[in-house]
Amino acid sequence: MATRILKAATADGLAISLSGLCLVHCLVLPLLSAALPIAGTWAEAEWLHKTFVVAAFPFSLIRLTSPAANAAVAALIVSGLWLLAGAAFVEQLHDLETPLTVLGAIMLSSGHLLGWRRDHAAGQS
Repeated sequence: MATRILKAATADGLAISLSGLCLVHCLVLPLLSAALPIAGTWAEAEWLHKTFVVAAFPFSLIRLTSPAANAAVAALIVSGLWLLAGAAFVEQLHDLETPLTVLGAIMLSSGHLLGWRRDHAAGQS
């Protein structure tokens, strides 16, 4: 069980970092593109959006199958993943891509942070 918690804590750290990168990508790169036109290319790279979402799934699955995955953790993670997936893969949501992605990344990282805190509060790390 300790190994499973360690894996969940590692997945949480990686997921929170990935969510942070996602937020930087969504919020900072468009601003940076005004100064550096190459950043505009990176900000609009659809493959990158999809890669972030696909990368989030295994980390989230590890947390969702961990002992600290209560209803609040699961609701935040699953909702965040749905928002990220919708923003990246549903063409009809293209105009809402940035707000959905930002909200999804915040919810996803909050779920991982909550799970991580639950693990540490229980003295299991």
